[in-house]
Amino acid sequence: MLQRRSYAIYLSAVLSTALLLQACQPKQKTDNAPASESTTPETKQHFNGLISAKTVPMTLPSPQACDGTECTDYEVQRIETNQKWINDYFISRIKKDIPLAFDPAAKTTVKENLEDVDVSKTSMVIRYIGQNDKLATFVLSNSMYTAGAAHGMYHNEYVNFDLKQKKRIALQDLLVDGAENQVVKALYDANSMWLSDHSIIPEKLKLSDNFYYGAQGIVFVYPLYELASYAEGMTELVLPYHMVNNLIKPEYLPNLPSYRST
Repeated sequence: MLQRRSYAIYLSAVLSTALLLQACQPKQKTDNAPASESTTPETKQHFNGLISAKTVPMTLPSPQACDGTECTDYEVQRIETNQKWINDYFISRIKKDIPLAFDPAAKTTVKENLEDVDVSKTSMVIRYIGQNDKLATFVLSNSMYTAGAAHGMYHNEYVNFDLKQKKRIALQDLLVDGAENQVVKALYDANSMWLSDHSIIPEKLKLSDNFYYGAQGIVFVYPLYELASYAEGMTELVLPYHMVNNLIKPEYLPNLPSYRST
């Protein structure tokens, strides 16, 4: 009976995909990892909509803004989707992160001694990662070079939306109440070899509020230097989906195939 039920779920998913081929289908995240029964598709409410998105250049009032003797060149590529509230969220976020680029008073005029001014560079690019039912993920990539610095810095911030409730999913939304310590332990256990090689003991590991839904599990992303050297880049630790039973709220897990152990 369980094998027939799993086959029926699979057949239903295939038929649903075929019906959506005429639409702009987003990138789907799939996985062959086991999932808890609480995360199977029939136990969750589905979002009946598809995200379409493209990254486009953004015109800035002050693409080069100056403050005192320092100037910064700004370059922004925003996201344009078929969901106005998502577009508004990112435009508001961009204006909050780089206010000088939107201040006409900071705009550079012709400078007689421009060669004497230190010019830094900041770029922001927002990209669409994919959608799984009511969950949609975007990434906001920042790169910054401060004039005179040995090297630039960068950061990738993942933004996950609940499309049904029209809100961003925060870390506290993701976790079952009181489960944080268990999640940290599970995350350490799943990545113990790498963490041990980097002299990180269980007591030092904290959950990052920067995460996305990967093919194998929830990926927690850590800033440069927090867990590893600059040369190693941003650290990504994967919490496999089969380890999240009773730790992550079912409504904030992607729809995954259900498998019976043999």
